[in-house]
Amino acid sequence: MIKPTNQNLLLALASTNPCLSRQIKRSYFHTKADFIQHLRRCNHFLSSTSAHAFLLKSGLLTDTVTTNHLINSYVRLSRIEDAQQLFDEMTEPNVVSYTSLMVGYVNLGQPQNALCLFREMGRRWVMPNEFTFATLVNACSILADLRIGRKIHAHVEILGFQRDLVVCSSLVDMYGKCNDIDAARLVFDSMPMDCRNVVSWTSMIAACAQNARGNEALQVFREFNWFISDYPNEFMLASVVNACASLGRLNSGKTTHGAAIRHGHDWNDIVATALVDMYAKCGFITYSNKVFQRISTPSVISYTSMIVAAAKYGLGKISLELFDEMLSRRIRPNDVTFVGVLHACSHSGLVEEGLEHLNSMQSKHGVVPDAKHYVCVVDMLGRTGRLDEAYRLARSIEVGIDEGAILWGTLLSASRLEGRVDIAVEAGKRLLKSNQQVSGAYVTLSNTYALAGEWETAHSLRSEMKHSGVSKEPGCSWVEIKDSTYVFYAGNTSCERGSEVFNLLKELEGKMREKGYTGGTTRLAYIDIEEEAKRERLGLHSEKLALAFGLLSIPSGVTIRIMKNLRMCWDCHEAFKLISEITKRDFVVRDLNRFHHFKSGSCTCKDFW
Repeated sequence: MIKPTNQNLLLALASTNPCLSRQIKRSYFHTKADFIQHLRRCNHFLSSTSAHAFLLKSGLLTDTVTTNHLINSYVRLSRIEDAQQLFDEMTEPNVVSYTSLMVGYVNLGQPQNALCLFREMGRRWVMPNEFTFATLVNACSILADLRIGRKIHAHVEILGFQRDLVVCSSLVDMYGKCNDIDAARLVFDSMPMDCRNVVSWTSMIAACAQNARGNEALQVFREFNWFISDYPNEFMLASVVNACASLGRLNSGKTTHGAAIRHGHDWNDIVATALVDMYAKCGFITYSNKVFQRISTPSVISYTSMIVAAAKYGLGKISLELFDEMLSRRIRPNDVTFVGVLHACSHSGLVEEGLEHLNSMQSKHGVVPDAKHYVCVVDMLGRTGRLDEAYRLARSIEVGIDEGAILWGTLLSASRLEGRVDIAVEAGKRLLKSNQQVSGAYVTLSNTYALAGEWETAHSLRSEMKHSGVSKEPGCSWVEIKDSTYVFYAGNTSCERGSEVFNLLKELEGKMREKGYTGGTTRLAYIDIEEEAKRERLGLHSEKLALAFGLLSIPSGVTIRIMKNLRMCWDCHEAFKLISEITKRDFVVRDLNRFHHFKSGSCTCKDFW
């Protein structure tokens, strides 16, 4: 029953205020239908409590349909405690009662409570409907709980809701958020073509884009445009743009931008922010800035995207100026914003500014630094030679397995560059012990020993790596020309236009040596296993192959843009600077860490990456 205090409050509204009671009765409650219409329009808490008081006084709380509408009014107002209390007082709650309360909990980010209600439904033999299942699947999406999601899916199949549009769209979204794209595709393909709508297509595209299946996302988008007469919404377009960003597909991104303009979504904050990120990741920082400047009321997400974009290009001061501008507009930064700011300081050598921002996070902005922020600071200190400080910081913070792998991997790379075998050994051992980044740990640690002249230990580590069956990830680079993407792997002698590519590289190497290029600087010497050593001697790194192909295939005056899956090595970096001077061409390379814009013999990173 209702608690006495609440009962007194409600009765007070209805009994001790006769004018209010008469007004409510006269204005809304001539019939049950009028009362339900009033509840549907309720948008103030006082209005809902007044209606609740009337129900209590008139004895209508026993009517399930009317009470359900009152529960819904509380849910809309985010008064979940009042909705739960009213639900608990019901003698015979039905499927609508349960589903309404579930929706309330899901909307407030309490999905576990929604799942508990579902279990209670089963015990009370209340059969769920399609809205119940859609809500439950959304709860599983929030939790990213694949195990429970599959159980809910089994109930959907058993009770015959497997062709319901809303339920299927929710299942596609759930499987996508749980990283099971194959299951999402199975559900999507099971839906009849004429039953799919923009929401279901968007769920499938987003699922692919969010799980590094960008090519599949673009293929589904093409299918949507081919088979469906409806127009894409802002969420679909943002997902497609994100897929283009992850792939570095500039032409596809521009085409999608055009679609956003045609359908009036280019001003949308979600789409515009995705476009900022896409142009930056495709090597068009100026386009990113143009899109950003057109956003009338940029949000913290928009600013963060632009801050990170500038940081990736080594434009640290611009990132910090954007951050100050954001603060001047009273936009509160979040934890991701500070990752961007610290990343900008790290890649531009702004150590003191970075430490100042780290120290101000909690005191000035109420954002508590966590592992990802400290990883940026360790990277920042390591890059500027302050390795002992970076090492002490790394040892002082508690991190999970994934964050720990990034942390010690960062420190290991910095140790190699500085020739600090002592720190590199501990960082390498921690990585190997965590079973994360194993191949990278072996390679980097062995290279560190080689730099220190400990050749025997370096070869021993390579042998251990080989006998353990651990293989180094092959270098891979790609370049987009019109609507085609050309992929190149390190040492691949059968690449596109192979003989022309090798002849051009040989010609360029001769011209570089005239300018003092020696190839394979001792600063980053590699002691690789046999096959890798052959590739090194031939100079067949994937980015060099992609560059030569680009020089042969892309007209003069057009910037060559190359994407790479690994960090660009020092030798290739030096070669690209010289080749940009020799050919009088601009090259933009996006590697694992950042962008390099080569022009007239120099790089925007100023050899600091």
